[in-house]
Amino acid sequence: MTMPTEPYLFGYRKYWAQRFGTAPVLPMTRAEMEVLGWDSCDVILVTGDAYIDHPSFGMALIGRLLEAQGFRVGIISQPDWTSAADFSKLGRPNLFFGVTGGNMDSMVNRYTSDKKIRSNDAYTANGEAGKRPDRAVNVYSHRCREAYKDVPIIIGGIEASLRRIAHYDYWSDTVRKSVLLDAKADLLVYGNAERQVVEIAHRLAQGETIADLKGIRGTVHFVKQIPAGWQLKDSTDIDKPGALNPQIDPYQEAPACDLKPEPTGDGQVVLFDRQLLRNQRAQTVIRLPAYEAVKDDPILYAHASRVMHGETNPGNARALIQQHGTRQLWVNPPPIPLSTKEMDGVFDLPYSRVPHKEYGNANVPAFEMIQHSVNIMRGCFGGCTFCSITEHEGRIIQSRSEDSIIKEIEAIRDTSPNFTGHISDLGGPTANMYRLACKDPKIEAACRKPSCVFPGICPNLNTDHTPLIKLYRRARALPGIKKIFIASGFRYDLAVESLEYVKELVTHHVGGYLKIA
Repeated sequence: MTMPTEPYLFGYRKYWAQRFGTAPVLPMTRAEMEVLGWDSCDVILVTGDAYIDHPSFGMALIGRLLEAQGFRVGIISQPDWTSAADFSKLGRPNLFFGVTGGNMDSMVNRYTSDKKIRSNDAYTANGEAGKRPDRAVNVYSHRCREAYKDVPIIIGGIEASLRRIAHYDYWSDTVRKSVLLDAKADLLVYGNAERQVVEIAHRLAQGETIADLKGIRGTVHFVKQIPAGWQLKDSTDIDKPGALNPQIDPYQEAPACDLKPEPTGDGQVVLFDRQLLRNQRAQTVIRLPAYEAVKDDPILYAHASRVMHGETNPGNARALIQQHGTRQLWVNPPPIPLSTKEMDGVFDLPYSRVPHKEYGNANVPAFEMIQHSVNIMRGCFGGCTFCSITEHEGRIIQSRSEDSIIKEIEAIRDTSPNFTGHISDLGGPTANMYRLACKDPKIEAACRKPSCVFPGICPNLNTDHTPLIKLYRRARALPGIKKIFIASGFRYDLAVESLEYVKELVTHHVGGYLKIA
């Protein structure tokens, strides 16, 4: 078994609108569109964040990527959601609306864990709170539909990704339907969206309808029936639902909390169908318990979540299907990770790396934090049960080349007006997983383990930190660079596999304390 392949991200024939060239910043007003010579936008992206033209902000990255494909892209940032007026200010998009709540889930952004309204918003000018609605993806999608009923609506970002099937919602203390249903959108894109969005845009531009866009990896849509040629597998054939074990009270006396042997009931047993493993997984779909079944049954809910988490490796993941009333939700397998060349292409796009001029001299706290940091990789194979990275970005590490990273550091040094010689971070989801991967691509594509480091480091995992050490040394040797900090969390279980890395880190790159991932 090997990892499936996809067309090269920048290998599509460019759309005719490339003749307009590259915009200094993506337009947010009709006046800016007119300066660029545009009569309309091909794609309009709606976001709950302030528009910062920087690769750490999802809408800027997707917008610049679509621009590189030849499309005209407009941005509607933090619109007034009480009417459809702001959603029509750029006119009707020729292809689709792309909707996201922002870099954070809008409910997490607006409320504390005590469900109290936060007093600030790091993704808004001057940190002002209240610039986005609750469940922003739903609200923005509804307003886009109100503005232009016939325009396809595609939702994405972290809020949509983590709510792609029936899910527990902490804020209402209920199990809610897939956000695709609640948002009344046409298509949901989950995970890192580059491959999906580029394919969607080109296919719509070629005359296909949104209803034709089925089977794209990393997307969710509705189907009327199981397509011909697909083998249906019930989720209970893969994982047997069993009784939930009582939680241990952490405040009890220690003797009363002695750990007991792991339960061995049906709920702990995973059955593998060997014949199915030999069949082509690409044409197998797993039926999860319906929304109506999981919303009031914690055992079935846990079972459905467990099965979904098991289908996160792009090399062997199967499609999922879940009934929502009279509709059937189809979840395609995760997208294929970007190659190093593709990652470089995405991060080398012509970002201005500053907030849109609409904000004037206002301070955007999230931008202040990351303006002098560099993202070197994506993904995490830690598999922590409390973390959403695997479910969103995947556990296969996608690394940029050393040259691309150095080029970005030099760009920060040469163009940022308030740069003082300090790079605030050289990291990603995990600081020290750069270029770490399975030793054998075939094993990586076939692996079903949720973690490469628990309960111990997998013997098939390459833990060589030499490329990262080399990167650190080259980066700090650049003229004009005084200090490079590593502010991302790092895995000490991996770090101790390379004592040279530990020495390099603590000698040159610690800013007073270390974050643990």
